[in-house]
Amino acid sequence: MPPPTRPRKRRHPIRAFFVTVFLLLLAWIAVIVAIPLITWTRLSVIDDLPQVRPAEQPGTAILLVGSDSRTDLTAEEKVELATGDADGDRTDTMLIYYAPPTGRPALVSLPRDSYLPIPGYWEDKLNAAYSYGGAPLLIETVEQNTGVQLDGYLEINMLGFSNLVDAVDGVEICPPEAIVDVNSNLDLAPGCQTIDGPTALGYVRMRMADPRGDLGRVERQREIITKVAAKLLRPSTVLNPIRWWDVNSALTTAIRRGSDTTMSDLLAAARSGPQFIRGDAVELTVPIADSDAYTDAGSSVLWDDDLAAQMFAEIAAGDTSGLDRFKQ
Repeated sequence: MPPPTRPRKRRHPIRAFFVTVFLLLLAWIAVIVAIPLITWTRLSVIDDLPQVRPAEQPGTAILLVGSDSRTDLTAEEKVELATGDADGDRTDTMLIYYAPPTGRPALVSLPRDSYLPIPGYWEDKLNAAYSYGGAPLLIETVEQNTGVQLDGYLEINMLGFSNLVDAVDGVEICPPEAIVDVNSNLDLAPGCQTIDGPTALGYVRMRMADPRGDLGRVERQREIITKVAAKLLRPSTVLNPIRWWDVNSALTTAIRRGSDTTMSDLLAAARSGPQFIRGDAVELTVPIADSDAYTDAGSSVLWDDDLAAQMFAEIAAGDTSGLDRFKQ
């Protein structure tokens, strides 16, 4: 006579429900984490190693660069983005993002028309360094004029910037007066409004219609960078796998990283991201002595050498607590 069979235990429905939820949660977390890792592997890499470097400092310094090269733009894209047909590779935007060991992060604009010594080329405008020697010479020029060693390098092109703004559904600006500028194809009414990628590109590039020229432009660049970063990292973006994938896909086509830039460098800088997004960061332009000086390179921006040296010395020491006093 065969032994009696045991009745099969029925799985408790509540327990099964929580196991399913737990597994789905693990899968969701895995996707959220995997997407930026995939993005990192797909970023274009360029050589960025200068020959001479200053000493390392505490914290993490990243050079953020906006390229105004038209090389990869179609004729239609040039019209849409109002870029014109200038030849060659230059940089339109240069900022140092510095995350100290403790304290507030800093975002420091370096005007493109800054008249500075360029290693091997005497003195010229800062954006000429990229034309002469690409990212390595630009980094060496910035490091030699600031005394700050750059831990990372990120470069975005004009089309990529426009696409990135569109990927976060635009950003809101609130100009107090109308802005009309034929050169950047801008026609903005006063008051708060959400602008798309091409308009945002014109907004950060425009200077002819700005009475403050390059100094007004760098303020708008910091404004848009802050707003795009805030929308990139808000919970509704990061926690939605589809949207998170879309913005990361935009990043892969928009950004190039330096060959010496590691993921740990960017993660170290990202520690202060929440402060930056909350507005608890020091945003300023390098101290200026003359914003419209005539030099061999034409109309140029001259730094206040003493104040700039003091400011960068404090950054090199890892201290951002007193940087507000350098705002102009």
